[in-house]
Amino acid sequence: MTATAPPFGRSPSASAPRRPLAVAGLLAALAGVVFGLLLAVAGPASAHAALTGSDPQDGAVVAAAPKAVTLTFSEQVAMGEGSIRVLDPAGKRADTGDAPRDLHSGSTVKYGVSLHTGLPDGTYTVAWQAVSADSHPVSGAFTFSIGAPSETAVALPDSEAGGGLVGTLYGIARYAAYAGFIVLAGGAAFVLACWQRGAGARPLQRLVVRGWMTLTAATLAMLLLRSPYTGSGKLGDAFDLDGLKAVLDTKPGAALVSRLLLLGASALFIAVLFGTYAKREDEREKKDLTFGLAIGGAVIAAGIAGTWALAEHASTGIQPGIAMPVDVLHLLAVAAWLGGLTALLIALYRTPDITAGAVRRFSRIAFISVLVLTATGIYQSWRQVGSWSALTGTGYGQLLLVKVGLVAVLVGVAGISRRWTARLATGGGTDADTSAATPETDGTQTPQAAAPEDPARTAQLARQQAAVATAEKKRIRDADPDRSGLRRSVLAEVGVAVVLLAVTTILTSTEPGRTEEEAARSSAPAAAPVASGPVNLTLPFDTGGENGKGTVRMDLDPGRTGANVVHLWIDGIDGKAMDVPEVKLAFTLKSKDIGPLPAVPVRLTEGHWTSTGIQIPIAGNWNVAVTVRTSDIDQITVDKNVKIG
Repeated sequence: MTATAPPFGRSPSASAPRRPLAVAGLLAALAGVVFGLLLAVAGPASAHAALTGSDPQDGAVVAAAPKAVTLTFSEQVAMGEGSIRVLDPAGKRADTGDAPRDLHSGSTVKYGVSLHTGLPDGTYTVAWQAVSADSHPVSGAFTFSIGAPSETAVALPDSEAGGGLVGTLYGIARYAAYAGFIVLAGGAAFVLACWQRGAGARPLQRLVVRGWMTLTAATLAMLLLRSPYTGSGKLGDAFDLDGLKAVLDTKPGAALVSRLLLLGASALFIAVLFGTYAKREDEREKKDLTFGLAIGGAVIAAGIAGTWALAEHASTGIQPGIAMPVDVLHLLAVAAWLGGLTALLIALYRTPDITAGAVRRFSRIAFISVLVLTATGIYQSWRQVGSWSALTGTGYGQLLLVKVGLVAVLVGVAGISRRWTARLATGGGTDADTSAATPETDGTQTPQAAAPEDPARTAQLARQQAAVATAEKKRIRDADPDRSGLRRSVLAEVGVAVVLLAVTTILTSTEPGRTEEEAARSSAPAAAPVASGPVNLTLPFDTGGENGKGTVRMDLDPGRTGANVVHLWIDGIDGKAMDVPEVKLAFTLKSKDIGPLPAVPVRLTEGHWTSTGIQIPIAGNWNVAVTVRTSDIDQITVDKNVKIG
């Protein structure tokens, strides 16, 4: 390796430590892992407004053509022209093409479209797409039949709205927006509330400015991607002016524009903070300016946080009037804690002048932030989950448990940081005077020793002297074990915080547990997974009488719509054929209100019964009930859900 001379004649020993580069590399790698996590779990955005009913129902067979098709949702949705399309078996529009009619009644959210008269028999496809009240696109499709099911040329969409490349880019922009806001608001708060001298530190200035730039760029990207994200899904439509105009007329579009306006105000705030404020020397004037900046910054930060609360989860569902201010407090507490933590990490690694007093002040702010986060988080969890079963039985609840676990880890690491802070305060290591590390003490030539007739050489030596002094000051600081321990624990906190932010971003694009359970209650019960083709069931029974225990084995062939043949075998507890007086069957498709369709098998031999010509009208999750009578008074009905067709 070839050695090169340091700039301004500085010796290699005076070079800045390379630890910050290692920290930056570690954080960059961690951010890459997080973005990989986002890409891995990002698929179509989960529906926040769920389809809870329709008329006709999915898979229904109606005798006569209905005059209209209606859809019912769990919460408010936005619909436009073409949001509901009804297609005939040939793929042509069967609806009149008008915009969906708002059929709200009380708390019931319902939309409908009229159909043409004289529709022929066959299977019709209903495809719908909307935007839920919390800004996420939702879509789906189902079929119904007039007269009898038929072949259809319509292919049901295999992807949902909000997916694909556009959905992935939009998700990354949402993550970047959260991260930018946290760094911007938290970094500025750290300077004002914890370490006012940090306003003149270039590393902290760059951190806050980059947070502003990230949030601004992410907001612009979301504004451009909003139209294809909720509509066509084509990246090229991001620059469609008509689509952008339509976005501006929506609540999410208005929130994004408001955020951009507030970012303009925050740019002025940053200019004052790192310009006039950083240069102000008079303590009285600086105190007055601190108060003004604190009030102005708090208003701007609350306004930016409000753009999320007004357009996402908090704005819909139960108690939105309480949920929105709670959401603003939650975001501000996150920014004060995690953004301040990032600023503290940068200060510990890049600025040798950070004081123990500043660390103690941040420790107190972080503690208060955790209390606010706990209170607001409990309320938000109750509001979005609603029940213990949803906490463990839904994707939202499970992600919430992961988030709670990460917060617990973060609080644990923060406790370690508080202990290091206490040691610093006791030992005074961070506040120690390092003015002795000057060129005069280590023998470096002073600028006055330079030839007076060579001002360029004098300036060069002055720069070298300052560099050596700074390097020595950093060396003394870095040698402090308490400071090093604090840096390591804060670095660990920031690492956990980056992952926590990724989980939170995924959580905001996941269907709330309360909504998911409501939708599940409106749909058919889950069916036992079976392979395609013939259906095979094993059902144990116990009529309670003498010799009343046994097992029913059933084969349904071919196991699809149309005519089927059933074979039943009755086995005793010894595994041998068991003769019983009577066996009955019933098939019910509860989701479509079809059935029960009865069947009376005939006895072939001992323990073997059969029934032919059993008609299964449509595919679905059928409930198969078998009634076994073992004596004149002892009988029982056992059932199981299976997918047929």
